This record gives sequence, structure tokens and C-alpha cells, in this order.
Amino acid sequence: MKTYYNPEDLKKFGKIGDFQKSMADKFFDYYGEVFQEGALTAREKSLIALAVAHAIQCPYCIDAYTVDTMEKGCDEEQMMEAVHVAAAIRGGASLVHSTQMMSKVKEISM
Repeated sequence: MKTYYNPEDLKKFGKIGDFQKSMADKFFDYYGEVFQEGALTAREKSLIALAVAHAIQCPYCIDAYTVDTMEKGCDEEQMMEAVHVAAAIRGGASLVHSTQMMSKVKEISM
């Protein structure tokens, strides 16, 4: 099946430095540091990444963090719960902006 996103491109992510090595090196250093154990476990960070991947709708990230969370011992229920958290926050962010619309309607209607 042809898609706009080529799943094989995920394997090429490390090659982003081919066009600007210094910036890629800085990004990968930062990225690696972010995912180190800290106040959050690597497993918790992976679940967050999976949820964010769904919120920003990045198919490469969804693939990568589906694998990563499973490798870190997450099950399907935990993964789906994380996705639902992302969906609730994303939906809530849309809905809270309705207050701006409501204020504008009231302003115009006066």
C-alpha cells in the first residue's frame, strides 16, 4: 500500500546530519539526554512520547514509540490509555478556545 509517509524513511532518521551535521549532532545529543532516566523512568518517557506522537500525528514517531514502549514492558491497555490522555488534552484544547468564540459572539450581539 502506498502512503505519503514511507515507513522506510524512519530508518534514515540518523542521516539528517548529511545536510547539516553540526545541527543534527546537537539535536541527537539533546534527544539522547532527554530520554535518559531522570525524575521520570525511560518507560514513562516512552509512554509520553507515544501519546505526543499521536497528538502531533507523526506516523514515524507512532511506529518508533509503539515499538519502544513495548520493548520497555508496556502493554496494549497502557499504550491505549496514554493515547486517550493525548486525545482528551487535544480535544480539551480545542474546546477551551470556544470561550474566545463565545466572547466574540456576545460582543457582536450586544
